[in-house]
Amino acid sequence: MGWIGETVDSIKSIQIRQVLSQAVSLGMIVTSALIIWKALMCITGSESPVVVVLSGSMEPGFKRGDILFLHMSKDPIRAGEIVVFNVDGREIPIVHRVIKVHERQDTGEVDVLTKGDNNYGDDRLLYAHGQLWLQRHHIMGRAVGFLPYVGWVTIIMTEKPLIKYVLIGALGLLVITSKD
Repeated sequence: MGWIGETVDSIKSIQIRQVLSQAVSLGMIVTSALIIWKALMCITGSESPVVVVLSGSMEPGFKRGDILFLHMSKDPIRAGEIVVFNVDGREIPIVHRVIKVHERQDTGEVDVLTKGDNNYGDDRLLYAHGQLWLQRHHIMGRAVGFLPYVGWVTIIMTEKPLIKYVLIGALGLLVITSKD
């Protein structure tokens, strides 16, 4: 039986104290990740400080699978900046470039129009019905940096859930059977 037999024997020999120790360690890892995420949210001012590019609409600048780091400051958004925004009625945020800025004379608020670098037209067809501009509350953040291709892990696990479940199962088995 080899590896499988050894794994089964290892699982049988686990003591309750060891299981509790491993569960606490796993809980600390998950809690640490959440604390780091919340700290990044506070530092960057963005509800999602890291996003993955999911389409080719921003090529050649950003390719599918690139990870973008976001920051949201109080400075006005200007044409040429790359922003990540949510559209009413859509779950997935969009990464596109600001092509026009419209400042309202009465309030001084800035509305923006976006477009993907690899798209022919602006994004008005992507916006909610009847919406011509994005307001500040739609913008999640400005792109301030990126890591190429690292986001492919997220894309693969989203598009092929079986791989995600196998990976989670293997990591869980590794945690259960580890002796340290």
